[in-house]
Amino acid sequence: MALLSFLFPKKEKSASAAKERLQIIIARERHHRSGPDFLPALHRELIEVISKYTKVNPDDIKISLDRQGNLEVLDVNVVLPDA
Repeated sequence: MALLSFLFPKKEKSASAAKERLQIIIARERHHRSGPDFLPALHRELIEVISKYTKVNPDDIKISLDRQGNLEVLDVNVVLPDA
């Protein structure tokens, strides 16, 4: 089975790939900047990406960055329209 997995790797789902890319972007931005200056740009980019797949109101995408000691938590809340 390991040989089949090597020859035919499972395709990564787009949601997990997007999550990984977002984590990399945030880590890079955090390294180059001292504050959450990237949040407005991140908000615009999320609107652009989500708009490719569904109509979304920009006000329905909320982003916040909370700090708790050495830990930073990025909270992204997207309200999608009903199908």
